[in-house]
Amino acid sequence: MTDLRIEVVGSDLQLEHWRHVHNVIVPPAAMSMEDARQRRARYRLENAYLGDVLVGCSTVRPPEGEDAVATVIARVLPGFRRRGFGAALYENGLAHARVLGARAVETCVLAVNEDGLGFARKHGFVEVERYVLDGESDEWVDLRLEPCPEPNPGGGH
Repeated sequence: MTDLRIEVVGSDLQLEHWRHVHNVIVPPAAMSMEDARQRRARYRLENAYLGDVLVGCSTVRPPEGEDAVATVIARVLPGFRRRGFGAALYENGLAHARVLGARAVETCVLAVNEDGLGFARKHGFVEVERYVLDGESDEWVDLRLEPCPEPNPGGGH
């Protein structure tokens, strides 16, 4: 995994890569390029590449509210799962959330994504809510981790 590169999304090509992964992993919330541009303006978006091959992406929403809760979402394309890429994206996003002052972290997973739910639980997240958005049929799961964990001294990547 020494060839894994995590880059902050800057260019439109990188944003298209981020959007592709997002749309593959969460098709009910598929985004247009304009939607993705709006996300990039509000959140930190990153892509993970193995050499030149796109393997995943992440989103970090800054801390909000009295509890300073940040949202960290790591997404890995199905063919690249269980190889440590999700953990690398997650740790990178978590480090950024800490810099922003997060005291707790949440994530959101499409309920049918058993890999994503398993990954979140393995990393200490606890389910706090299941819901279906108005007018839709897909179930979402919000999970929370408190307090925001300290950095992994061994790197864990």
